[in-house]
Amino acid sequence: MNATPTATPTHPVPAPPAGERLDDQRAAITELGDELRALVDAVVRTETPPDVLRLVTDEVRLLTGQLTGHRRVRAEIPAVDEFPGGVRMYSPVTGPGSPLAPPMRVTPGDGGMIGRCTLGIAHEGPPGYGHGGMSAMLLDEVMGWACAGAGLPGMTVSLQVRYRRPVPLETPLRVHARVTGTEGRKIFLEGSISTEEDTVVTAEAVFVTPDPDRTRALFPELRAE
Repeated sequence: MNATPTATPTHPVPAPPAGERLDDQRAAITELGDELRALVDAVVRTETPPDVLRLVTDEVRLLTGQLTGHRRVRAEIPAVDEFPGGVRMYSPVTGPGSPLAPPMRVTPGDGGMIGRCTLGIAHEGPPGYGHGGMSAMLLDEVMGWACAGAGLPGMTVSLQVRYRRPVPLETPLRVHARVTGTEGRKIFLEGSISTEEDTVVTAEAVFVTPDPDRTRALFPELRAE
C-alpha cells in the first residue's frame, strides 16, 4: 500500500511544546473544547429566529478567523498528542478539545478497558436516543484501548454490533471492552455498552496489528521515530 501524498504546509511545523508549556496548551485546548461543546448543544437544542442565527453565524465566522498560525495537514500528528498509545486531544471520542466528542474517559477495569461518557442531543438518532453509529464509535474506541492495554496495538478489521435496546441520551454510559484471544496478528475482542440498569449494546470485533511497512505507509509522520 502506498501512502497518500499530503499537502506541503504553508508555514514551518512548530516544535512540540514541552513541560509546563504543554500542560498549559492542553488546558487551553480543553477549555475551548468545553465551550465549543456547549455551543454545539445550544445550536441543536435551541429554537432561535433566523435573524439571531445569522448574527451568531457572523460572530462565529469572526472567531474562526482568529485561529491563525500553522494548520495541520492530513496525517500530521498534533504537537500536543502522544501517538501511538497516548493522549489524543482532538479524538472525536475521547478528545477534550473536540466539539464532537462526549468526551469519554477510559480507564483499565474488568479485565480490559472501561469508558465512561454521556451522549448529548448533538449525538441524537431517534428522538431521545443516540445514533447507532455513535455506539459503534464508542465501542471501536474502547476496543482499541483494550488492544493497546494488552500490549497488542491494532486497527479495526471488523466490528459486529448488536443493538439490544436504544441507547438513551443524557444518561451515564459504561463502555467495556476486552481481548478474548489472538491468532497471528489478529486480535479478537468483545465489548458492551451499559446503563446503570441494563446492557443496551454488545459487540464482537477483530483487530489486526499492522506490519512495520504498512504502519509506515499509514502513518508517514512516524517514519522518523
